[in-house]
Amino acid sequence: MNGAPTAGDKFNVMDTDQEARQIANKREQLQRELGLRTQKRVTLEDIGRRRALGDFHELNVIVKGDVDGSIEALGDSLIKLSTPEVQVNVIHKAVGAISESDVTLAAASDAYIIGFQVRPSADAKRLAAQEGVDIRIYSIIYDAIEEIKSAMEGMLSPDIKEEVIGSAEVKEVYHISKVGTIAGAMVKEGKLKRGCKVRLIRDGIVRFTGNLASLKRFKDDAKEVTSGYECGFSIQSYNDIVVGDIVEAFEEIEVQKTL
Repeated sequence: MNGAPTAGDKFNVMDTDQEARQIANKREQLQRELGLRTQKRVTLEDIGRRRALGDFHELNVIVKGDVDGSIEALGDSLIKLSTPEVQVNVIHKAVGAISESDVTLAAASDAYIIGFQVRPSADAKRLAAQEGVDIRIYSIIYDAIEEIKSAMEGMLSPDIKEEVIGSAEVKEVYHISKVGTIAGAMVKEGKLKRGCKVRLIRDGIVRFTGNLASLKRFKDDAKEVTSGYECGFSIQSYNDIVVGDIVEAFEEIEVQKTL
C-alpha cells in the first residue's frame, strides 16, 4: 500500500492483483476529480477585479474530523458559504487529531483550524499558542457553519444608508464679504444639525450636496435647530443660495451586511 488507510475504510478481496489495481486506480481518479470539483478556485482576473474594488477577502480553513463523512460534509458546507466578496478556501481536510503539522500549515496560510469531534495534541496546543493560530472545536456541524458565517459577515464592507433628518426653507439670504452666503431659514420638518450633510433643492432639482459649514440660532452657534424654529446657516464651499430654496439634511448610517 502507498499510504495509511483512514477510519471507516473497507477492504475488498479480489481474485487477481490486476483487477484490484484497476479498481484502485479508477477510484483514485474519481477522488481527484471530486476534490477538484469541491474546490472553488478564483482566477487571477477575479482577484484583481475584486481587490481593485477593495471588497475581496479570503478565509482559509483547515478541517479535521473523526470520520471522512463528517469532514466532507463540513468542508462542502463551508465552501458553499463563499460569496463574491468573501472566498472560503478549505486548504486541507483530514481524519484524525489536530497535529503540529496542521498548526504549522495554518500559521503559514493564515488559516483557522476547525476540529469536529477531535482535539489538538498537547504539542499542537503549545505551538498554536506560540503562533497565534485560532483552533475552534465543535461537536455539531451547524455550529461550525454559523460561526464561520458570522466571521465572514464581519469581513463584509458595510452598506451606507441615508436617513433624512429634516428640511428647512430659505427665507432670507445675506452676502457677507470674506464669509460668503448666509441663509436665514425656517426648519419645516425634523431638525438641522451642525456639520450634517445637506442637499440644496431648487424647483425640485438637487443643485448641490455638501456639508453645513455653520448653524446659528439668532447670533449663537447651535448644535441643532428643530422644526418650527428659525436659524441661520452656511454651506461649505457653496454660495449660490436663493430665497425659496429647500435644504434637506441627512445622515449616512453604516448597515452591516448579512449573508
